[in-house]
Amino acid sequence: MDGNKTDNALVVYESIYGNTHAIADAIAEGLRAASVDAAAVPAAQVTGDSLEGVSLVVAGGPTHAHGMSRPQLRESGAKAAAEAGVDLDPAAEGPWLREWFDSLGPGRHSGWAASFDTRFDMPELLTGHASKGILKKLERLGFRKLAEPESFLVTRDSHLLPGETERARAWGTALADELLHSEAGKD
Repeated sequence: MDGNKTDNALVVYESIYGNTHAIADAIAEGLRAASVDAAAVPAAQVTGDSLEGVSLVVAGGPTHAHGMSRPQLRESGAKAAAEAGVDLDPAAEGPWLREWFDSLGPGRHSGWAASFDTRFDMPELLTGHASKGILKKLERLGFRKLAEPESFLVTRDSHLLPGETERARAWGTALADELLHSEAGKD
């Protein structure tokens, strides 16, 4: 990050199977395509100090049991993946978003925020979505909402639907446009 508050972003994520990681990377690509310096980083690697000077934080994770993942759900997901012979994402060891939010402390951050999740391709009433809870946590930390939460869809066997990474890239570009517009309005 170059420290210029008007054009940098950090995409913070948690991921078990790699879907949320792929979406985070695509969002960061979309931000960079619109001239915003952006990196996708697992929550375990982000400290409060690394948020200093960042104008946009985009955070996301998988939806488990209608919301953000919890330790016991992550453990059962990792166990199921191991039993099925599925490779886990390198970020699967955590700590994850819940722990990350707790480590930051409320109200001491500024800048813009957006949130996303990955969830099964089923009606929202049946799946819920983590992105709303993630955005609320970001706002409690002091960030301001830049965009409505976004969901990216996976199949029942935990693969991204076709076109979801492209949609994430486009969403990243739209976030960049909104960020640049919002920052320009502060002058």
